[in-house]
Amino acid sequence: MAAKTLPHHLDAEQRVLGILFLDPKKMASVSDLLKTSDFFDQHHQHIFDAMKQLDFQSKTIDYVSIGAILREHRVLETSGGLEYLYSLAEMIPSTSHLDTYVDMIKEASLKRDIIDFASQVIEHGYGKDMEVSEYVDYAESGIFEISKRRKASSFASLSEITKEVKEVSERNANKQGITGLMTGYKNLDELSAGLQPEELIILAARPSMGKSAFAMNVAMNVAKRNKEGKANVAIFSLEMSNTQLVSRMLSTEANLKNTRLKTGNLSTKEWQYFESGMQSLNQLNIHFDDSGSVSVLDIRAKCRKLAQEKGLDFVVIDYLQLIKSDNRSGNRQEEVANISRSLKQMARELKIPVMALSQLSREVEKREDKKPILADLRESGSIEQDADIVMFLFRSDYYKKTDDQNTGEVELIIAKNRQGVAGVSRFFRFDTEYSRFVAQENRFEEYKPNE
Repeated sequence: MAAKTLPHHLDAEQRVLGILFLDPKKMASVSDLLKTSDFFDQHHQHIFDAMKQLDFQSKTIDYVSIGAILREHRVLETSGGLEYLYSLAEMIPSTSHLDTYVDMIKEASLKRDIIDFASQVIEHGYGKDMEVSEYVDYAESGIFEISKRRKASSFASLSEITKEVKEVSERNANKQGITGLMTGYKNLDELSAGLQPEELIILAARPSMGKSAFAMNVAMNVAKRNKEGKANVAIFSLEMSNTQLVSRMLSTEANLKNTRLKTGNLSTKEWQYFESGMQSLNQLNIHFDDSGSVSVLDIRAKCRKLAQEKGLDFVVIDYLQLIKSDNRSGNRQEEVANISRSLKQMARELKIPVMALSQLSREVEKREDKKPILADLRESGSIEQDADIVMFLFRSDYYKKTDDQNTGEVELIIAKNRQGVAGVSRFFRFDTEYSRFVAQENRFEEYKPNE
C-alpha cells in the first residue's frame, strides 16, 4: 500500500507567492491570514518567511531582496534558486482569486493540524498518564481549539459593528428589555436583562437560606419561558438526588406541601394536582445528573454532548465546592480557582449562562451584621474574579428566630454585576412548604455592605 501524503495544495501556494511578487501591498492582509507553517512545501515556507521579514522592516519585496535573504540563510539553491522565484510570478496572469488560494492553503493546513493532533491523542491513549475523563477532555478541547482557527479574525469596521448593533436592537425591540434567558422573576430580569450567554453566575448563601430551591425555581422558569417552552436546561446536583430535586419541583408546580408529597398521604383532589403538575413538568426539557463525585472535565464533556445531541441553553451546578478537582495540588484555593475558571471557560465555549451555587464561609456568623459580602465567598478571590454576576440570598428571620411579619422574606443581594447594576437588593417570599420563591415586585433597595 502506497504511503499517504498529507493534505496540501502546492499550486495554491505557488499562486499566493506569485501574487505577492506582483503586488507586494497584499502582504499586509495575507500575513494576517497565513502563518509560515501553513505552507506545506518547505521551500515555500522559506520564501514566505523572507517576505514577512521584509514586510515587517518596511522594505521592498522583490526577487533581489528575497534572493538575498534566502542566500544569507543558505537556502536559496535548495529553494530553486532565482529561476524559481522568477517562475512564480510568470505563472500568475492576474492578482485576482487571492482569497480562494489563501483559503485552500489554510484548509489543508488545518487538516494537517488535526491529523497531527490525532496522532498525539492516539499516543496518549496508549499511555497511562491520564485518567479517562481527562483524556476525553484533552481530545475534545484540542479539536475545539483547532476548529476555532478555521477563520482568522481581523479588524471590523465601525460601520459593520453599528449595523450589528442595530440588528440586535431591532431583534430585542419586542422583548421588553430582556435580551437573555428570562428567569421568571421580573425584578431579577430588570437588573440582568435576562441571563446572558457566556456568563458565569454565582448564587451563594449560608446553609438553609434556600439557594437550591431558588436555583430550581429559576431552572423551571428558564425551561418554561424561553424558546416557546423548548429551552434545554442541565442540572448537576452534587448534594441531593434527582428524585429529591424533582420532588421539590412537583411540590412547587402542583402546589402540594413537601411533607404531604413525601408521605404520599394525599386526598383525591391532591392526587389530581399531582398528576397535573407531573404532566406540566414532563413537557419541560430539563436534564438531571446526580453523579455526586463529578469533576469539571466530566461536567464539560456531558454538557458538550447534550449541546450536540439536543441543544443546551442553561446549566445549574449545585454546588461549586463539591466539584472534584482535576488538578489536585493540595491547595484548596488553587483547586477552586481552577474549577471556577473552567466553568467560565465552559460558559464561553458553549455560549450559555452557567449558574453555580456556592457556600459562604462561617465568617458571616461571627459578625453582628449577618448580611453576606463578597469576602465571605469561600476561596473568594478566584470565584469573585471569574464570575460575571454574584448574588447572595439572605433571610433575616433565620437569625432572629421571631414570628414577626418578615418571616419568610428573602433578600436577593446583587453584589457584583459586570454588565449591569450591582449593590441592589430584591425581595422574595420563600414558602418553604412548597419550595417556592415569589417575587415582591415593589420591594427593592440599595445595598451598601459594611466592608
